[in-house]
Amino acid sequence: MKDTFIFGNEEMGMSIIPVMDIESPTKLRDNELPDMLPLLPLRGAVLFPDTIIPIPVRREKSLQLLDEVYNGSKLVGTVTQRDPRVEDPEEGDLFPVGTLGRIVKLIEIPGGPMTAIIQGIKRFSIKSVELTNPYLAASVTYLNDDLTQIGEPDMKIISDGIKDNAIRILKLTNHVSQEAISAVKDIDQIPFLINFVATTIDIDNPVDKIPLLEENSIKSRGIKLLALMDKQMEILKIKEEIQRKAKMEMDQQQREYYLNNQLKTIQEELGMSSSDDIYELREMASKKVWPEDAAECFEKELRKLERMNPSSPDYTVAYSYVQFLLDMPWAEMSIDNLDLHHARKVLDADHYGLEKVKERIIEYLAVLKLKGDMKSPILCLYGPPGVGKTSLGKSIAKALGREYGRISLGGLHDESEIRGHRRTYIGAMAGRIIQTIHKAGTINPVIVLDEVDKVFSSNHGDPASALLEVLDPEQNTAFHDNYLDLDYDLSNVLFITTANTIESIHPALRDRMEMINVSGYLAQEKVEIARKHLLRKNLKDHGLLRSELKLPKKTIEYMVDNYTHESGVRGLDKQIAKICRVTARKIALGEERNVTIEVPALKEYLGLETAHHDMQKGNEVPGVVTGLAWTEMGGEILFIECSTSAGKGGLTTTGNLGDVMKESAMIAFQYVKSNPEIIGVDPAIFAEKDFHIHVPEGAVPKDGPSAGITMVTAIASAISGRPVMKGMAMTGETTLRGKVLPVGGIKEKILAAKRAGVSTIVISSENRRDVEDINEIYVSGLNFHYVDSVDEVLNFVLQEKK
Repeated sequence: MKDTFIFGNEEMGMSIIPVMDIESPTKLRDNELPDMLPLLPLRGAVLFPDTIIPIPVRREKSLQLLDEVYNGSKLVGTVTQRDPRVEDPEEGDLFPVGTLGRIVKLIEIPGGPMTAIIQGIKRFSIKSVELTNPYLAASVTYLNDDLTQIGEPDMKIISDGIKDNAIRILKLTNHVSQEAISAVKDIDQIPFLINFVATTIDIDNPVDKIPLLEENSIKSRGIKLLALMDKQMEILKIKEEIQRKAKMEMDQQQREYYLNNQLKTIQEELGMSSSDDIYELREMASKKVWPEDAAECFEKELRKLERMNPSSPDYTVAYSYVQFLLDMPWAEMSIDNLDLHHARKVLDADHYGLEKVKERIIEYLAVLKLKGDMKSPILCLYGPPGVGKTSLGKSIAKALGREYGRISLGGLHDESEIRGHRRTYIGAMAGRIIQTIHKAGTINPVIVLDEVDKVFSSNHGDPASALLEVLDPEQNTAFHDNYLDLDYDLSNVLFITTANTIESIHPALRDRMEMINVSGYLAQEKVEIARKHLLRKNLKDHGLLRSELKLPKKTIEYMVDNYTHESGVRGLDKQIAKICRVTARKIALGEERNVTIEVPALKEYLGLETAHHDMQKGNEVPGVVTGLAWTEMGGEILFIECSTSAGKGGLTTTGNLGDVMKESAMIAFQYVKSNPEIIGVDPAIFAEKDFHIHVPEGAVPKDGPSAGITMVTAIASAISGRPVMKGMAMTGETTLRGKVLPVGGIKEKILAAKRAGVSTIVISSENRRDVEDINEIYVSGLNFHYVDSVDEVLNFVLQEKK
């Protein structure tokens, strides 16, 4: 046999190589053909009789098979896999027809797979797989080629067509040598020609060759081969056309590259802008998804930039603006996580309590899930410091799967901080709203506007008025920033504002927001927050393990009562951090210490107790009444004291009282003076006595109308000598006609009452709805007495004279 050429697929790591001095194996007689064959699965290759192909082998089973067979009979059955991705093929993964082959040679390539050179001998079909370990083996039936039609005239036509098509295909295949083409021309035997070309031809899907291998008739096999070759030639022509067009495009790109280099040289000579920067910006813009007006503005500014000298002061300003336009998100949006259970789980994990806020976020997500699109609400969380208003914004962003941004508005007095500066000014920049969105990189982040109640106007403008457009869902679809100078849609942004008091917020601004009260925590809630959140956070921040520091529940309760005086948990967080620092110091110095910090050991870690809470004193003395007050630190109790002395009916107030509270004292005094019969005293006594109202802790400013009924009761108790009932506190505004008006801060006042040991609270009937709206845990253990007039208050609280 003449020199045989082995053809392979370049994707398989093979190329067309001549194999010299390999003689055809001696033909095996039928009785020499083994009935049982070890099977070598082929991926992306088909072996035909009388042809030789290289097979890269990587699988362990196949390597073991080759090792055993090569040292024995060297006969192996090659079968093609239906799916080359299957790593451990079984009988069903193989085609039923294969080729008996002889292993000619094994080649080991350093760092690569072993390659087996295999020559086909005879076709067979698998009867059944008899062995699966250590490799596949099957009983087979051998197939004979039908050569009866070899002498027919049309076989010559078929063989010539196969040669012509093979030569065309080989010429279209760039990596084929001239020797391979000559080898095809020199083949005279038609069966070998068909098998050789079928092996040689490189097609996209080698499995298409299986019908050729299954065909017994040489003539039919040749006809099918011609059809397959026609299909392959069409594919190769299409590839050649694509390559030709790609080459033309490459030539065009080279021409443009040359001209761009010339243009760059000219621009450098003229001191104009670098074309590289401009080209890079324009290339990025071509991939950007943004509104038409933004694209037009960008192109206009870019053309202006091209004509500028880079050394010009205006060049940097223009370049920064163009780059800012390009970096702004115009269509980039975070995909909301609409799993309501996940959102609730995240919110509960990060914050204890705050049920109203959590429910509002879940409601928003539910509507978004059902409707698919809605304007984001504007939420305002107001309440005392340290209750988790700001950190809640980050948790909401985490629950929604959005980016998070925070803007501190405390002390803001310049409108340009919101709307940005016009680009005519040196050092102009975008407003903080647009800057935050630019930093977030999406059009739907969660942005927390912190301390919105501390914004004030100045000669630089009114930032609160600028926020009106930002926080109005009907207007913020076209927010205009002076620096950006384009309308920007803020309707997808979820704005969350925070405040300590709502009275100082601009009325129009307050009207645009959904107000949610985030009140203080009960002592029990603070303990749970410390155990579940604060302790864990501080251990991590100070590099401590859970096994190195433990705070029992009683210790935390003692810290809440004696080392903190707040509605939130910020002070408690600081105390736990202090314990962690002392523990870290002791560990670092190798000092002896207790892992569990008990109550007696707190003095060593935190020093003397710092908190002092007023406790309800019992009001045994006439003229002393317990009132309830609201402060920015939460609710507090205060004692209104009234005394009488000989005089001419004057009234004195002390205790650092504000104007409103002084007016409440005057109203209370005038009401008692006008209605002496209610408490059963002689009207003449008012002309003989002077009255003094004092509110202790004179260094602390106090103001507000909610101590009205407390002052009336104090005056009435003092002048009648009748003490008030034990365990009672009250709050409510009064009028000259004796009507009791509702007041605010009910929840905070209730918390203060519980903390002080109060059991009964007297408030206006109109505050009943506020009490009913409060969670049951806050009001348990308290009795509420609702009143409409001062007469009802006095009749209920004044005891018999002792």
